[in-house]
Amino acid sequence: MIRRLYRSNKNKVVAGIIGGIGEYFDIDPVILRLGYVLLTAISGFLPCIVAYIIAMLVVPKLPHSPEKEL
Repeated sequence: MIRRLYRSNKNKVVAGIIGGIGEYFDIDPVILRLGYVLLTAISGFLPCIVAYIIAMLVVPKLPHSPEKEL
């Protein structure tokens, strides 16, 4: 099975990018969000904000699958 990176529907704060990365790598998204906030503050905000916006445009949403619903 091929693993693909999708925006998360469950672990979503803004667009689900970091939640999707957490699901892909099986890491707690809270840790990734804290790292992202720290990196954003250190880098001067603009590069990380632009990267997030690009990721929102490039990374697809998780397709709806009825077999996962209960």
